Amino acid sequence: MTIFVDMDEVIADAYGAHLELYNSEFDAQLRLEDCYGKEAWQCVPKEHQETVRGHNWRIGYFRNLKVIPDSQEVLFELSKKYEVYIASAAMEFPNSLKEKSDWLDEFFPFIPWKKRILCGDKFILKGDVLIDDRSKNLKKFDGRSIMFTSPHNTNTTDFERANNWREIADKLL
Repeated sequence: MTIFVDMDEVIADAYGAHLELYNSEFDAQLRLEDCYGKEAWQCVPKEHQETVRGHNWRIGYFRNLKVIPDSQEVLFELSKKYEVYIASAAMEFPNSLKEKSDWLDEFFPFIPWKKRILCGDKFILKGDVLIDDRSKNLKKFDGRSIMFTSPHNTNTTDFERANNWREIADKLL
């Protein structure tokens, strides 16, 4: 079985990083619960939205993301049984390509560079399972689509869902 796994908001906590940066820069107290059903930039006052949208362009943003709990352990077990690839849209933000690769080297060294697809559009993926937080990627996938819960997709009901990596383990191990 071939499994593709997205990075941001699936194994790397990009959403939490947006909130952490915003709270630090604007002395705010924005919480994940305040953002259900919205993108991070939609949760802040209009005058701060461009700043939050700009986080992805900052040097170090993708390199310093926290690991989603249990993702390392579950992906390690999955990689022993199946062909596991990391598939991340890394071309939109120029710094993200190297930063994502370096981040994977540090936190997921058991997934070698040959099993990393840092691309633009994920429609090219052909396999059995895609774990992603974005419906636009899951809609185009021909195999089993599993939506990984992130604040922005809490109102999406079109896909099989996993709220955490323990649920992924229950589904695939």
